[in-house]
Amino acid sequence: MPSLGLQTLYFEDLALGMRESLRKTVESEDVVGFAELTGDHNPIHLSDHFARKTRFGERIVHGLYTASLISAVIGMRLPGPGSVYISQTLNFRGPVKIGDVIDVNVEVIELVETGRRVRLKCECLVDGRVVLDGEGVLSVPKGQASAP
Repeated sequence: MPSLGLQTLYFEDLALGMRESLRKTVESEDVVGFAELTGDHNPIHLSDHFARKTRFGERIVHGLYTASLISAVIGMRLPGPGSVYISQTLNFRGPVKIGDVIDVNVEVIELVETGRRVRLKCECLVDGRVVLDGEGVLSVPKGQASAP
């Protein structure tokens, strides 16, 4: 996994249109590790022989592995540590295959002062085509200076 430098942003630091991204090449070891971690050993992810017989013709990456890369951007960069998920919608638009380069983009699209909520547009692309999109809603901590 590429290293995302840690960045902590408080609610007061956020502005509409702020963006962060991550680029990740998916390796077979990533998929096998995710299967071990989650217990999802569906052969469409792990068996070349099985996957060749599917409509994809080859192994595909777990959809939630791809979605977990969104969590990496949120937890490490935008807004970063201290932010807590409230909800996340996910729309799976296309398969991700072993060796694909995933570009993950997160953008601030709404800020709600009450409860310090931020709504984020989330997208994952492979070769410029959206393979996953959705919106995340998070609670973001107050900055130190504005804490009571």
